[in-house]
Amino acid sequence: MTPRIVIVPGLGDSGPQHWQTLWEQKYGAARVRQDDPEAPTPASWSARLQEVIEATPGELVLVGHSCGVLNIVHWAQLYGGHERVRGALLVGPTDAERPDMETLAPEVAPMAPIPMDALPFPALVVASETDPYVSFERAEAMAAAWDAELVNAGEAGHINVASGHGDWPDGEVLLSECMHAWTPPEISRF
Repeated sequence: MTPRIVIVPGLGDSGPQHWQTLWEQKYGAARVRQDDPEAPTPASWSARLQEVIEATPGELVLVGHSCGVLNIVHWAQLYGGHERVRGALLVGPTDAERPDMETLAPEVAPMAPIPMDALPFPALVVASETDPYVSFERAEAMAAAWDAELVNAGEAGHINVASGHGDWPDGEVLLSECMHAWTPPEISRF
């Protein structure tokens, strides 16, 4: 059986044209819906992610974007992961520790400090050289700390609708590669 994708949005719950929403519809993915998608905290957002994981049967692959990446790494630290989580695709991590984050996106600041421990499952970080919310060097340091592979997306902005990434075919290729790498060969995949 193919692992189920769990979409873990960032601030604002990713809109209708965001690649996360399109993937949810295309792949029948589960989705984490926060009570307040504009006010993340490690405890509340992690608790909701844990609820969705427990309610979603089978093996799972988490797909986070922006503050959703921080949700996944905080959840992994607070809950120790989950035996059914096969891996995570972490796209455009937001740097909640940036000195200017209080001005840039103050609602993200409560997600600091960012856990910098190895994740208990394989992960792939996709980072852009022109992301306004994280420098490429900082994303590289996060990937190294999380013991994750890193893909340089080039000058791709925040890898969201505003940067031209509604439908994101290159992301689907990465997702497919992750699914193949993290599941046994006898498992059927999309």
